[in-house]
Formats: sequence, structure tokens, C-alpha cells
Amino acid sequence: MTSTDAAATGHPKPPAALETELRHRAQVRGWLYVMLAVLIALVIVGGATRLTDSGLSITEWKPIHGVIPPIGEEQWQEEFAKYRQIPEYELVNKGMSLAEFKAIFWWEWAHRLLARGVGLVFALPLAFFWATGRLDPRLKLPLTGILALGGLQGFIGWWMVSSGLTERVDVSHYRLAVHLMMASFIFAACMWVARGIAPHGADLKPTARSDRVAGLLVLLVFVQIYLGALVAGLDAGLVFNEWPTMDNGFFPASQWDAALGWRNVLDTPAVVQFVHRTFAYVVWLAALAHAVAAWRWAPGSTHARRAVLLLVLVTMQAVLGIVTLLTYVPMGWALLHQAMALVVLGFAVAHWRGLKGPLPLSDGTPHRLEMVGVRD
Repeated sequence: MTSTDAAATGHPKPPAALETELRHRAQVRGWLYVMLAVLIALVIVGGATRLTDSGLSITEWKPIHGVIPPIGEEQWQEEFAKYRQIPEYELVNKGMSLAEFKAIFWWEWAHRLLARGVGLVFALPLAFFWATGRLDPRLKLPLTGILALGGLQGFIGWWMVSSGLTERVDVSHYRLAVHLMMASFIFAACMWVARGIAPHGADLKPTARSDRVAGLLVLLVFVQIYLGALVAGLDAGLVFNEWPTMDNGFFPASQWDAALGWRNVLDTPAVVQFVHRTFAYVVWLAALAHAVAAWRWAPGSTHARRAVLLLVLVTMQAVLGIVTLLTYVPMGWALLHQAMALVVLGFAVAHWRGLKGPLPLSDGTPHRLEMVGVRD
């Protein structure tokens, strides 16, 4: 009898086979949750690399032997000599000592090393689960795709760094945004797969459109993260450190460059900050409307509680953004704000996946919470 036949005739797997499948799902899910934590750590280190202006300290892309840092005075001097050839040294850090160079070098090296580690933490368990038959065949293509995106992310990272090695004194804020967006997409994809193989409650979604609204919220969070990356790339958080006004009003009109036209929203720091902080209101209002609707139509349900929690997380992120701005972007607050962005994204994706329902078991039966305690 096929899995489809079993589901159609109401004959699910025997308890022993069901328990094995549930155990394998729990193992894969646990691995993906570890991946989420490691990805947050990688983004935090990447943010610190940006805040300390360390991203251009390593001027070559060495995917394999770049794991080994300079050893001995001679190798350090060679590495420092390469850095002294780029515009950032000549125009910003001229006269920097070797000790000062080492301080920025270690941030970039740690970021690259952690990125390589993330690849191994993903690839090796994936190979193990695949080879031992623990991986649901329906997950093989999505997980292979995520692995491929991780490899592409390494290339995007170098593409970003290379933009600051010849004519600029920093990396392109557009390329920085692409780099962060790819990291965010990989993070969201891991969460989607993990929540898809998690047991779900039997609660119905509050309205027929709740899942589409939750998907829209995920899209809005992605847009806000992109805008935040532009702010970081332009150091736009260091202009008009006031709230709720800026430039003595609502909009920084004095900073508008008529020659740039609409490109001000992408290239003028004050305007980019305005767009980022204004779009935060849009995200918050959307989360509020979703929470109110969910609680109105399904009060006390799992989905309604999660909608409210999502609103709380969005509110916390907004407060962190305001604090970071008013305190002139200290590293601690800035990194917390960046990490919280991933937390909001991850929860939004998990909430959306919950409204879509779990991936059925191999025999077609729903994966419900009451199955957690199944035994022989």
C-alpha cells in the first residue's frame, strides 16, 4: 500500500514507524534551530565588522587557505602592505600602526572564519541525515537549495568587499544590502523548513486571509531589513540623532539633493534614514492590524497569541531602533538592533508557516502536537 493509499483509507503508519519518523523530524529540526542561532551570530559579527570599519582589512579572497591568519612578523607585514595599497588606508587610515591594523584584521578574519564554519555546520549534518535515511525526501531539494545559496553568499561577500578596494574608501551600500538580504533569506528559509516539520496544533486560522496577511508581514520585514542595510552602509544613523522629528521637522528637507531626484531615497543618508524610520511605522501598523484581526476572530487561539507576540517583537525592535539612534549608534545597541531584526523575521516566518499548516507525514497524515508522545 502506498503512502497515498494509506492516507486515503485512514490507515496511518504503525506506531513504531511513526515514532521513528517523528524522531527523525525532531533531529532535523534541532539541527536547523542550531543553524538559526549560528546565523544570528554570523550576522552580529558581520555587523561588528561594519561598525569597526574592518571589512576591507583583508584584500584577497582565499576560500581555502584564508582560514590560516598571518603567523609571525613577516606575514603580518605582508598583509599590512596589501592593505596600505587601497584607498581606505591612503584617505582614511594613513599612518595606522601594525597593532591598529591587527585590530581591524581580526574582525574581518573572524567574520570569514565563522562564515566558513556555518557552511560546515550546514553541509555535514545534511550529508549525515541524507545518507542515513533520516531526511524526508520532500526536504532534499529545499535544503540543497539553501546550501547552494550559502555558497553564493560567499561570492556575494567578496563581491561586496571588492567594491571598496579600488576607488572607494568603503564598500558599496547596495552590495552590503544584497549581502545582508541573502543572509536574511537563508535564515528565513531555514526557519520555514524547520517549522514545516514541527508538530502543529489543530487551531484553525482566524480568517481565510490570515496566512496571506502573515506572508505580507514577512515581506514588509524583509523590506525594512533592506532599508536598514542601506542605513548601515551609508552611516545614516549618525545624522539627525533625534526622534520623533528630524531636521526640526518631519522630513529632512535641507538634505534633499534636487540633482539626485528619487535616488535620494537610496543615496542621501538623511533621506535613507527617514525612509527606514518611516517604514518602521508601516510595519508596526500592519502587525497591529493583523494582531487585532486575529484576536477578534479567534481569541485565545494559538495563531492569535502568536500574532500578538509578533506585534510585541516588532514594538521591541522599534524601541531598540529609537534608542540606537538617540545614543549615536553605539556598537552594543546597534548589534542588538541588528540581531533583533532577525528575531522578528524568524518569528514572522514561523507564524506564517504555522498558518499554512505542517508538512504531512510520509503516509499523508497531519503532523499534530498529540503525536509527540507516540510510543510502540
